[in-house]
Amino acid sequence: MTSTLIVGGSGGLGGVIAQYFADRGDDVIISRDKARSETIAAGIGVGVRGLALDLAQPETISASLADVTEVDNLVITAVGQAANTLAQFNITDAVTAVTMKLVGYAETVRVLRNRLSPGASVVLFGGLAKERPYPGSTVVTTFNAGITGLVKTLAVEMAPHRVNALHPGLIGDSPIWRDVPNPPHSAQTPIGRLVTMAEIANATDFLLRNTGINAHDLHIDGGLLAT
Repeated sequence: MTSTLIVGGSGGLGGVIAQYFADRGDDVIISRDKARSETIAAGIGVGVRGLALDLAQPETISASLADVTEVDNLVITAVGQAANTLAQFNITDAVTAVTMKLVGYAETVRVLRNRLSPGASVVLFGGLAKERPYPGSTVVTTFNAGITGLVKTLAVEMAPHRVNALHPGLIGDSPIWRDVPNPPHSAQTPIGRLVTMAEIANATDFLLRNTGINAHDLHIDGGLLAT
């Protein structure tokens, strides 16, 4: 049985990814706050459990993962996405977001590095804001660009384990956008729509399975960056 740990797996996208791996028979662990992760885990099905983990408090991560003994797939999907303009810059929010996405991500990988199975690989989630900034995205754009650097150095330090990044565009059936008429970018993508959560889950699986892909940024945007 394959063991898959999804950090942030109790959210909309993370929950869909957790369901994807659970449906194929993986032993899945999802994390966020304890109550939410346990509730979501119970709803996904047998073989799924939840644990509490706060990426914004990296000094607590080691203790939170103490009972995770072996991991075949490590996926970190947690986001720190909130508008934060220079004109009304919120330092507290900025520090929390950057700590979560960069320090928290790195510490999670460090804690688990000796518990990864021989063929294990890692996927870290960034976002398309690193290529397409928007008003208020200064912090989001910065930490998503930082994921690119983090993946490259981790791929070297974690060798022979592979480490890749997935950068989704707007996701059409996500809780944020599914009820919004004519969401941004949908008319600009060559495929004529936004990508779906199922496509993101499939792309995550691809990065985990394909043994030739390493230190790579995969953009899942329906071709938006070509326009």
